[in-house]
Amino acid sequence: MTTRQESRPHAAAQPTRWAADAVATMREGARMRLDYSARSLWRVDRMIEDIRREGVPYAAVRNALRGFGAYAGEVIVRQVGGEWWATGGEHWIRTPDGRLWDPVDEARRCFGGHGSLRLLCRDAGGA
Repeated sequence: MTTRQESRPHAAAQPTRWAADAVATMREGARMRLDYSARSLWRVDRMIEDIRREGVPYAAVRNALRGFGAYAGEVIVRQVGGEWWATGGEHWIRTPDGRLWDPVDEARRCFGGHGSLRLLCRDAGGA
C-alpha cells in the first residue's frame, strides 16, 4: 500500500493562516506593514530581535514566532516557487530544487539569537 502525499492546499492551510494572522497582528499592533517580500523579512528579524532583547519568555511569544516563521515560509513560496509540506504536525517548505526548509524553526532560532529569516529566504532562493 502506498501513502498519499498531501497536496499544497491541505499542507498549506495552517501555515498560510498563521502567516496571515502575523501580518494582521503586525499591522494592527506594531503599525508594521508586511507585504510578503523578501525585503520585509529584515523587519521581521528586527522585531524578533527586539522581543528577545526585552527578555520576553519563549512561552509568551511561541505563537508569534510560529506566525513569523509561517510568514517567512509564505515569502519563500511566493518568491521562489516552493510549496508547503506537512508531516507529523510539522510544516516545511520544499523548494523547486528539492531542498526542505523549516522557517518556523528558523524563527525560534532567531529568538535564540542564532538565526535569520531573511537569510533563510536568501538561501532558499539560491541567491
